[in-house]
Amino acid sequence: MKSFSSIIGGHLSAYIDLQRALGFQFERQVSVLRAFDEYLEKRSNPQPLTQELVVGFASADPSGSADKRARRYNVIRRFCEYLATDDPQVPSLDPKLMPRTNSRHPSRIVTDEELSRLLFEARRISQRNPMRGVTLEAMIGLAASTGLRIGEVVRLDRSDVDLKTGILSIRCTKFYKDRYVPTHPSTLSVMQSYAAVRDATYPGCREPAFFVTTSETRFCCVTLRQSFREAAKRAKLRGPTGKGISFHSLRHRFAVKRLASWYTAGIDVQAMLPALATYMGHVHYSYTAYYLTATAELMGLAAERYNRWFDEVEAPR
Repeated sequence: MKSFSSIIGGHLSAYIDLQRALGFQFERQVSVLRAFDEYLEKRSNPQPLTQELVVGFASADPSGSADKRARRYNVIRRFCEYLATDDPQVPSLDPKLMPRTNSRHPSRIVTDEELSRLLFEARRISQRNPMRGVTLEAMIGLAASTGLRIGEVVRLDRSDVDLKTGILSIRCTKFYKDRYVPTHPSTLSVMQSYAAVRDATYPGCREPAFFVTTSETRFCCVTLRQSFREAAKRAKLRGPTGKGISFHSLRHRFAVKRLASWYTAGIDVQAMLPALATYMGHVHYSYTAYYLTATAELMGLAAERYNRWFDEVEAPR
């Protein structure tokens, strides 16, 4: 992991090591802590870590939402609580100063045409090193067709991918629920092609990861997010201020497309939610039910089904 450079860099590294030793994946928190480290460096390492300083950091991105500011604030607040166990002079930050709204905003659903543009731009992300584009295209395609989380994509080992059956072994998930994920034949074909190109390009690579960087190492979530955003901007799916689709949008797309196909086929969607929840690795299928209201397409299909049912009920007998 890239080292920290601020005056509290050692404490940041120790805090992250502790959290991961406790079993937390701690990926998003690490990105916030790294941004805080850079924030302190640019301001000549002000001390102590006052509440005003942390609020300034949390609010530094003018394009960020209130929830994003609250998340950043609370990550640093918990870090300060960790510091206070050894240094009682570290100030206690008000936990109610920047509360989260707990509201869930509808995700931006990627259309078929937009996904095609995104994959095209991912493939040509680097003219100097075409393998970077081959890898990014395969990772985006896999996420779009299976709904895998970004962490699940980067943690895939070669032994987790059965290139004969197309079955993926998903381990160390968000809720520590290992599962098997079958893939569509077209997805399996892409995985097989990528593996062949990867092995030909890096014949001596000993990295166990299925997807490897041009340095023959495993991707980290931050690197994949950055590459995804670059491809999304090229595809005109993210604006200059950073607003637009994210890697997680691919997971939303998968869920919504699956639900829409069931609606179209006349299948009882409510009865299928537990199966979809298992496939996507949700702890409760009620989490998956969130996607039922995600798009106008789904709402339209639901309304159409209701109207057919109502007409049948009201029809003269």
